[in-house]
Amino acid sequence: MEPTDSQAWIDATAATVASYRRMIDATVEQLSDAELHARPAKGINSVAILLRHLGGNLRSRWTNFLTTDGEKPNRDRDTEFQDWKGDRTELLAHFDAGWHALTSAIEQINPSNINQPIFIRGERHTIPQALTRSITHMTYHVGQISLIARIVHQGDWQWLTIPPGQSQQHNQRTWGSASSRSVFGDPNADDDASP
Repeated sequence: MEPTDSQAWIDATAATVASYRRMIDATVEQLSDAELHARPAKGINSVAILLRHLGGNLRSRWTNFLTTDGEKPNRDRDTEFQDWKGDRTELLAHFDAGWHALTSAIEQINPSNINQPIFIRGERHTIPQALTRSITHMTYHVGQISLIARIVHQGDWQWLTIPPGQSQQHNQRTWGSASSRSVFGDPNADDDASP
């Protein structure tokens, strides 16, 4: 990648990651503690388990990512899929630690190091390959989190994207602005729609 292309890609990656964090936060905020830990069926993960897994995965992958393998020897992946025994605050702190490792890693990437090889389970990756791998893994689980949350939640749901039957009104109200992407839009972006 050329330096200007690299920086554009890095910026777009950071914005995409931030948008998925907004979706996770908006989903988790709607769940009671019981719903956070509820499994919709036997053998199906709860939202809490998925947050625990993502926290562990992201912390392993992105802590010291330029100098150490992304599968850290102290990671115990199997326990990530067990019920969380702590409280909500502890769970979210665990998840936040992993998320912080990811966002801190993205902040360290620049046009001069973007082509540096890094490793995950001994497999060589470019930084763009590793980030793409990580983001697609994360979005897979964000989709699960959203679906499970909708299944276990009791009561009204605050839509995170365009509510059913409101596409036309949404487009008229948000056309040409970051708000057109609902929760995925950057809330700090200039929302002045241009004709």
